[in-house]
Amino acid sequence: MYKIKESFGVILKQGGKKLEARKEKEKKQVKKQHLLLAAMLQQILNVSLILLAITLSVLLCKEIIYFIAYAVELQQASNNYELLERILVFFLYFEFIALIVKYFQESYHFPLRYFLYIGITAMVRLIIVYHDNPLHTLLYTCAILVLVLSYYIISAASSRKH
Repeated sequence: MYKIKESFGVILKQGGKKLEARKEKEKKQVKKQHLLLAAMLQQILNVSLILLAITLSVLLCKEIIYFIAYAVELQQASNNYELLERILVFFLYFEFIALIVKYFQESYHFPLRYFLYIGITAMVRLIIVYHDNPLHTLLYTCAILVLVLSYYIISAASSRKH
């Protein structure tokens, strides 16, 4: 009777080991599938960002052509605000392209400070373009202050780490 219990125990242990091995194999397969899916999505994201960078580069060149035409007086801005708005739009294009470049340089990571730069530039553009309502101008200015303070906090925290 003891031998039967012992052999039954051995069979259970072997079956348990086989079950564990099968579960481990299944986990590895699932993990491999997840990694494959993540790699595919990463490639789709990369291609999309490259297409966006190309589009932004074309728009950036279009703004440069406008500035050259304005400089040689082939084209007049209707007012100085329009010229200033186009300059700020130029910098927005430039910052987005720089953000995409940094994304690839930083191993597929967007640095937060670049979003803050873009936000500050966009808010300055809003103040220049839509300056008729003093309350809105004050709110835009407060938003810039929050963005600058956020940048300061991030910079201070980053310098403490290093």
